[in-house]
Amino acid sequence: MAEIPDKPALEGLEDKWDVAWNAAGTYRFDRARAAAAGRGGVYSIDTPPPTASGSLHIGHVFSFTHTDITARYERMRGKAVFYPMGWDDNGLPTERRVQNYYGVRCDPSLPYDASFTPPFEGTTKTIKPADQVPVSRRNFIELCERLTVEDEKQFEAVFRQLGLSVDWDQTYRTISDDTIRTSQLAFLRNIERGEAYQALAPTLWDVDFRSAIAQAELEDRDQQASYHRIAFHKSDGSGDVHIETTRPELLPACVALVAHPDDERYRPLFGSTVRTPLFDVEVPVLPHPLAQPDKGSGIAMICTFGDVTDIIWWRELDLPNRTILGKDGRLVAEAPDVIVSDRGTAAYAELAGKTVFSAKKAVVEQLEASGELMSVSAPFTHPVKFFEKGDRPLEIVSTRQWYIRNGARDESLRERLIAFGREMSWHPDFMRVRYENWTGGLTGDWLVSRQRFFGVPIPVWYGLDAEGERDYSRVLTPDPQSLPVDPTIDVPTGFTEDQRGMPGGFDAERDIFDTWATSSLTPQLVGGWERDPELWDLVSPFDLRPQGQDIIRTWLFSTMLRSVLEDDRAPWTDAAISGFIVDSDRKKMSKSKGNVVTPADILSRHGSDAVRYWAASSRLGADAAFDPQNPTQVKIGRRLAIKILNAAKFVLSFPVPDGAQITHALDASMLATLDVVVAEATRALDAYDHARALEVTESFFWTFCDDYLELVKERAYDRTDVGQPSAALALRTALSTLLRLLAPVVSFATEEAWSWFEDGSIHTSAWPETGDGDGDPAVLAAVGAALIGIRRAKTEAKASQKTPVTRLVLGAPADRLEALRLAEGDLKAVGRIEDLTYVEATETTVVEIELREV
Repeated sequence: MAEIPDKPALEGLEDKWDVAWNAAGTYRFDRARAAAAGRGGVYSIDTPPPTASGSLHIGHVFSFTHTDITARYERMRGKAVFYPMGWDDNGLPTERRVQNYYGVRCDPSLPYDASFTPPFEGTTKTIKPADQVPVSRRNFIELCERLTVEDEKQFEAVFRQLGLSVDWDQTYRTISDDTIRTSQLAFLRNIERGEAYQALAPTLWDVDFRSAIAQAELEDRDQQASYHRIAFHKSDGSGDVHIETTRPELLPACVALVAHPDDERYRPLFGSTVRTPLFDVEVPVLPHPLAQPDKGSGIAMICTFGDVTDIIWWRELDLPNRTILGKDGRLVAEAPDVIVSDRGTAAYAELAGKTVFSAKKAVVEQLEASGELMSVSAPFTHPVKFFEKGDRPLEIVSTRQWYIRNGARDESLRERLIAFGREMSWHPDFMRVRYENWTGGLTGDWLVSRQRFFGVPIPVWYGLDAEGERDYSRVLTPDPQSLPVDPTIDVPTGFTEDQRGMPGGFDAERDIFDTWATSSLTPQLVGGWERDPELWDLVSPFDLRPQGQDIIRTWLFSTMLRSVLEDDRAPWTDAAISGFIVDSDRKKMSKSKGNVVTPADILSRHGSDAVRYWAASSRLGADAAFDPQNPTQVKIGRRLAIKILNAAKFVLSFPVPDGAQITHALDASMLATLDVVVAEATRALDAYDHARALEVTESFFWTFCDDYLELVKERAYDRTDVGQPSAALALRTALSTLLRLLAPVVSFATEEAWSWFEDGSIHTSAWPETGDGDGDPAVLAAVGAALIGIRRAKTEAKASQKTPVTRLVLGAPADRLEALRLAEGDLKAVGRIEDLTYVEATETTVVEIELREV
């Protein structure tokens, strides 16, 4: 046991206890104890791996604290807690950060330079691609590895300062050899079962990242646009048809006009053709129910591809593909082969190589010159698809990609995914609806390939035909025992390196997996799937998936999908969904909005317990406001942590004699009230309602400090009082219980106070149980109300609280009078009352008071 300091303080507790917990292995997963207890004695958490690029923000502190409260509670309930930490290293955000941090960009055609030194290190500004130094793929990946390792060290330091009770021996990275092996093995099984396939299809494309983007990574952003009213010419020469579009630059890719089948204005045109302005290409006029009669002129042009509706029309109406946008976001050099007129080829030649923005301006000028631009509307805003990490609107290009079936086109799989979601417990329950809405609203299978560099390689090669072209029907896969593999370096079975790229030989898949294709396997990564069968059986299916509500559609859904495809079960029994952090204007904090608060300074200024208190005060699923200039809840939390230390020191100053027993009604009643608090806090934590558990515990704690402590301190001091042992024992018992109730939230101050009178860590001590005392909680409530009345009366008389009272008449309801009499001795002592009498009244109040003149 530690010596009680003269002046307890919060400063320095984080470093002190982090070192102590680490040395003692306080939070280490006890594998032997877990194996002895079996699955029922283990509580396993599928921890979200934050993206290791840049810095943590206050939202990480918020949601990870929620998880940590549960972990600490289950550990005190006797479970062997499996609480790992992961880092999401790979992905587009990491690559962008590396490009700006080092001033480089990847050029896979370049050879590896073992002596390469980046031109910058630590720049914070965005460097234009033209100013970035090109490096080989291997050099670029090495820089990604170097920077993510440094970022992870900073992340771990913040999480340790916060006091997360994770087992740091169970840390994993989404780019390690074990991770690559697991991710590749799961994908090979998807191929074997027919769940993974490749296809050439229209793909949402980010022109800056030069990569395909999945549906789950999209977000709508309002962009300004104008409708351009353009004249198409009827092929029979009978007049024009006017369409309105925000994308006139896509006119060369037009393949049809479309109107609603019931639109009387255009029904006569169905089956006929029109000719496009500028390019003079004949296209059909077709009906389709997705056309909107009340939008624009009621008839639209279908271009391949302007938006996702174009894809639907193209597929369902069996239209040709006239792609004009390249992967760099510029119009391709060659015009579609249907543009044959001199006018059309000349018009396209002016557009080739231009960006979408420049091409739009050029097409509008051409239409104005030809007289085919009827009008341009006033600017308006409308939602446009963006990659959630991107800066420019997505385009749609035709590419060959890998997909995993996700239920979008398989009703039975979709129903299984929804059914397993309903078997789980959701906290709060309404978050389940968001999962079901996402699952039921999927429009395409999961696109898992990315045209990037830092990630898990897709483990396949392709056989080459006699001309050296890829034969996509000959997909070559590795032996699972050889994993992990990098197809750009390793050779498929039956081939030699000199056959790479040669006719009759093989070619490597150069794409990598989307980061979610790896993160969707976090239970498998940390749980030893296909690597450590004993561990897998001990921790899976996991007890808890904690995460933010914004990634239900990505991380939660994709993890559920992989588990259902592999094991035909949900990967967890419970999901705990945290809300958003909003700023003082109630706007969601995000890096894109520039209103994110980083936690390091807040933790250092106010203390980790204070920040943990702020996070714990919000229920799961509820948004929490955070104003760094005036963090009210954080300040309240700091006050609580300081009070815990001071109250503990005060209580421990009263010795508890050997053989002490609870003999006073007030002491028994206080402990009986505390039993009610223990029961309610336990029920709340069992239901993942940490905010309610904190609320009831904190409320009692302040009553304990402000009322009970004041009432009994004189009796506890006076060793000649026959009631001293009862008071001292009650105080010590209550302190022990309250510290344990508060330990999951106020983790440092409670550990410090615990060390003053108990051996071992409070965080491995037993969670308090309700006692079998016969006290009446009404006694404490009645006496507390009376004490408040006495204090108020002295204040109104402008007297000190220490002023003696010669006579006091206390009024109270009849059912409380007996309770007051049971605690009369303590009431008289704390109030300095010589003569105390009672009368019946409607509420507890001071009827008469006579103060002794001093």
